[in-house]
Amino acid sequence: MSEKQQIGLIGLAVMGQNLVLNMANKGFSVAVFNRTTSKTDDFIAGPAAGKNIKGCKTLQEFADSLELPRRIIIMVKAGKGVDDMIEQVKPYLSKGDILFDGGNSYFPDTERRCKQLEAEGFQFIGSGISGGEEGALKGPSIMPGGPRKAYEAMEPILTRIAAQTNDGPCCTYIGPRGAGHFVKMVHNGIEYGIMQLIAETYDVMSRGMGMSAPEIAQIFADWNANELIGGYLCEITVEVLNRMDPDTGKPLVDVILDTAQQKGTGKWTSQTALDLGVPTPTINEAVTGRIMSGYKAERIKAAKTLRGKIKPIGGDRAKMIQQLRDAFYCSVVCSYAQGMALMRRASEDLDYKLDLADIARIWKGGCIIRSKLLDPIKEAYAKKKHLENLLVSRFFARELKKRQANWRRAVATAIKANIPAAGYSASLAYFDAYRSERLPANLIQGLRDYFGAHTFERLDKEGTFHIEWMQK
Repeated sequence: MSEKQQIGLIGLAVMGQNLVLNMANKGFSVAVFNRTTSKTDDFIAGPAAGKNIKGCKTLQEFADSLELPRRIIIMVKAGKGVDDMIEQVKPYLSKGDILFDGGNSYFPDTERRCKQLEAEGFQFIGSGISGGEEGALKGPSIMPGGPRKAYEAMEPILTRIAAQTNDGPCCTYIGPRGAGHFVKMVHNGIEYGIMQLIAETYDVMSRGMGMSAPEIAQIFADWNANELIGGYLCEITVEVLNRMDPDTGKPLVDVILDTAQQKGTGKWTSQTALDLGVPTPTINEAVTGRIMSGYKAERIKAAKTLRGKIKPIGGDRAKMIQQLRDAFYCSVVCSYAQGMALMRRASEDLDYKLDLADIARIWKGGCIIRSKLLDPIKEAYAKKKHLENLLVSRFFARELKKRQANWRRAVATAIKANIPAAGYSASLAYFDAYRSERLPANLIQGLRDYFGAHTFERLDKEGTFHIEWMQK
């Protein structure tokens, strides 16, 4: 056992503890610090007992216990919590030491911290870590951004503790400055979209078709086993729908309040997409859906005033389930496509130089949006690095063309039944708009020129034009 620990971690909430145990289980020596000393003591006496993990009561002791250059992972609440911890630990650091923020920080904050700490002689990595508590312990997907030299110093540890797939460890250098946290933000936006689509599918089957939670669970289990859409979110959907409530004997999902929370990463994805001029309607509707769910009291009143009664969906159940399967597949592809398009734009506009094929590869294991779809997504960007949009790749263009009729039928059925399938509808509109050679923006430009002299371009002539619309 070496005198100095190889890596340190600050912040012993569940994610932090599990990352420490993951590192120790892979043979690395770890020093830990938590502001509440009793939490450190409990961890050392409990889960960390017998492992090469050193508990430290002060930041001075923590810094002194690490080999140089120090490698320190910070796992505290994003925002002010990260800034405060950096300021608290800096006095005990040496030039060249590496600080690694593994929380869900907003990427502009990471950009600022990288610039500030580099000027002070330190190295800073902002990294997305996806996989939840279980992933942190058994192997997450890790998305580090910052100075490449700092990543290379951390790489032997990160690639060992990451999830492992047939394509290698689910960790790669993402890009400079805030690139890692940008990619994690987009990952979470895609996650929002897929979860909204899962919920809408459940809603159509439950309220529209009168199916029980266990019956719906079986449908998702079948899809997960037999379709490319199979992945972690579908797997846990089956578990959630099958769980019974011991108090009532009902499916637990039937007694959970229908108001969903958010931590901000989905909203950040939508905001950033608007700033960069990238359409992400599936993700936007997922954010809106969570916001709308919070209006529970108003919705209860509106259901009486506006008569929001669901109209039962009749007909051939097997045929409807097939339509939903195709609609779900196509809409999930749209969620991925919008996220990949957003990263492509950021790669250019923010000079991140992202490798989209490699990002799809490291999402194949450990992370929340891992699914069978990531293999063809990776292949699409490996074949064409600057692919404009996932929808026009040969594989997905063929699949969407084959499934779109059922996609339309499923959306129409939901609308007729008074079921708000906003994610499905937005995804279909995205598909139709993206493949439209001509959109009605010509009329919008005419209107803008009428009231604001904003000018317009023409199809038959080059240049910029303005018309005096209100001629006397």
